[in-house]
Amino acid sequence: MSGEPLIDLKAVTRTYLTGAATVHALINVTLTIAPGELVAIMGPSGSGKSTLLNVLGCLDQPTSGSYRFEGREVATLTRAERAALRLSAFGFVFQGFQLIARTDALDNVELPLVYADVPGPERRTRAMDALARVGLVGREHHTPAQLSGGQQQRVAIARALVNRPRLILADEPTGALDTRTSIEVLGLLQSLNHGGITVVVVTHEPDIALYASRRLVVRDGRVISDDRQRAHDAAADLQALPQKAA
Repeated sequence: MSGEPLIDLKAVTRTYLTGAATVHALINVTLTIAPGELVAIMGPSGSGKSTLLNVLGCLDQPTSGSYRFEGREVATLTRAERAALRLSAFGFVFQGFQLIARTDALDNVELPLVYADVPGPERRTRAMDALARVGLVGREHHTPAQLSGGQQQRVAIARALVNRPRLILADEPTGALDTRTSIEVLGLLQSLNHGGITVVVVTHEPDIALYASRRLVVRDGRVISDDRQRAHDAAADLQALPQKAA
């Protein structure tokens, strides 16, 4: 990987005031992520990993330091420009899926395109394509209550894909899933990454971080290690799992 980083953080600090106390959520974080990487950010609860993900996704802003996305200094963007950047460049996947309960899969996936003012026929086509890409053909008109946890997470990933993002940010995407379904979701993220999308996954589980080619460990607001590794192949690991009983 060469050229300009997708993500470039320099000395990023994020502090919060809680009553009379100052909480240092991030302290002097410097890192770059190149286009096409699959990165796991690890750390225990309260380590700052979710704050870091929120900064990367322009959901939060550093108290100090620099964050450049595709060469643009995020701090210089207006609120509207940051919102437009989130809509066009980022796809978000969450542990709790965050689907609209009474709305079917197709309408859930279309939602970002509604905010982007994409015309109705194109919205429907792109949402159908995204659901097909995550293996949910035939489930388009099922509500979340009619889908398994793994299927709900696939809908959430389809929703993250529908605006054709350059970066997917996944916050504990397997936290509510069993082992087999977790590996299936990780396999899907690996497949998207192989297709050219940069993926950043936040997790507290070492087994999940094995599926990334780079692992950052955050503790007490600081990045304490940054290692390259040979990622586990989710497809191969799925084949090695015992089959579910009929």
